[in-house]
Amino acid sequence: MNDFCNLYWRLDGTTKTTEKVTALKDYFEVAPPSNAAWAIYFLVGRRIKRLVGTKLLRQWAIEQANLSPWLFEECYERVGDLAETISLVLPPHESGADITLKDLIEQHLLPLRSAEPEQQRSKILELWQRFDQRQLFVLGKLMTGGFRVGVSKKLITRALAQHAKIDPATIAHRLMGDWEPSADFYNALVDPNEQETAVSKPYPFFLANPLKDGPDLTLGQPQDWSAEWKWDGIRAQVIRRAGETFIWSRGEELVTEQFPEVAESAEALPDGTVLDGEILGWDAVASKPLEFSQLQRRLGRKKLGKKLLREVPVVLLAFDLIEHDGEDIRNLSLTDRQQRLTDIVSSLAPVASKSSVGELFETGDASSLTASILIPPAVSVAEGDRVQSWKELATLRESARESRAEGLMLKRRDSAYQVGRPVGDWWKWKVDPFTIDAVMIYAQRGHGRRASLYSDYTFALWKDGELVPFAKAYSGLTDAEIRQVDAFVRKNTHEKFGPVRSVTPELVFELAFENIQRSPRHKSGIAVRFPRISRWRHDKKPADADNLATIVSMLDD
Repeated sequence: MNDFCNLYWRLDGTTKTTEKVTALKDYFEVAPPSNAAWAIYFLVGRRIKRLVGTKLLRQWAIEQANLSPWLFEECYERVGDLAETISLVLPPHESGADITLKDLIEQHLLPLRSAEPEQQRSKILELWQRFDQRQLFVLGKLMTGGFRVGVSKKLITRALAQHAKIDPATIAHRLMGDWEPSADFYNALVDPNEQETAVSKPYPFFLANPLKDGPDLTLGQPQDWSAEWKWDGIRAQVIRRAGETFIWSRGEELVTEQFPEVAESAEALPDGTVLDGEILGWDAVASKPLEFSQLQRRLGRKKLGKKLLREVPVVLLAFDLIEHDGEDIRNLSLTDRQQRLTDIVSSLAPVASKSSVGELFETGDASSLTASILIPPAVSVAEGDRVQSWKELATLRESARESRAEGLMLKRRDSAYQVGRPVGDWWKWKVDPFTIDAVMIYAQRGHGRRASLYSDYTFALWKDGELVPFAKAYSGLTDAEIRQVDAFVRKNTHEKFGPVRSVTPELVFELAFENIQRSPRHKSGIAVRFPRISRWRHDKKPADADNLATIVSMLDD
């Protein structure tokens, strides 16, 4: 536990990538495999299910610190983080506890799940009395599920690769999917001779970078690129191995049961096949995706009723093949992989007709990008077309919303399937976002390094002379601007609703968002997708903000 805490504070104390990698590598050099496995578990963002309610933790901390409840709440409000507040108010043990991370989790914390409240209290107090202040802080983060320390999975992979002298791509692949933090897992993770791959294990996803400037300025000759629609769905890998089918989301969640029609269709795939694509709710009549809000109705459900399956049918629009006949083909070119993908699907179902490349760019017909090859009825191939002209492609991009797409994906035709988000070969060229001017009416404290600042805001638009809330946003401002808004909130608070502050409706901001849809659950009647602050409109007064009717007029009905 001492080594893990030291690692946490080394990582927290620097913003330099090389220093973070060095700290991680130093830890893996000395940590026993069982401890290293648990450290990786938490560092990559996994967490143990909350074991004790925060209300009880607060109550026990108040008792141990001999504080009045109001004083603890004032401290909590000022600090903004429960784990840190508890670590600051409790009397720490001077030397700290000499306990391994594995024993802390497996012998002390996990048994709390089945313990009675009084047993939980006894065990927590025992740990609190053994730990120093830094250990108390990390313990609190582990227990409350708030463990975050500013390292990406890529950095952890890099440090492990340096430690084990293994290709980072191999480490990244071994970290995918379901695994239990154990000494056996860690030893296999860093074993240069390990060859076995679990039947269900997905590959690390290849992610695109946003294209900020036009492709004519940055990407060279258009003939070297392939264009596809950028869909707004669930990125997924469909795996068919050893007679079994597995569907993994990009967030490394096994979602096979949530999409039974895709799983059923994938049974026709030959063993040793892994597809990469996008799961979309699909409107067969209109030949385009349903709104993302419809797909959301199916997410996270343990049981899917017949009505929901009928109202929100889904397809997997496959755009890449990364395993063929049991062989990892990620090093092949995109053109070769997609040809193999087409061959596989063509052997299973009739090929749907599609416009030729020439017809596509002569007519600018966006529908040809949605033509597909079907595996009955739920797996399709997303057709990519060779780019002939950046100008014509820019025109096509502007029609993306007509097909309920977010823009275009541009992929270099000779690109291998890589790990993570390397720059150069895959780009997402999204359509310009919707924008609207809105008034801030509520504010709430942020999280992490912003826990002491009011950095999460609710915005409103005018309707019949009143401001109606319609969106929340917390990104887009600089640190200096956040501090300015924080000072405004503290001076202009009217009411308090728990952590939320009602403020004078004075500040106007331009919000950007990707999509709009009707929503009876919201007072405004609409919901927006990915709202963020694009700029602070110092030049506008509240009366200059937009009306709700303005955003309603943007709806694509």
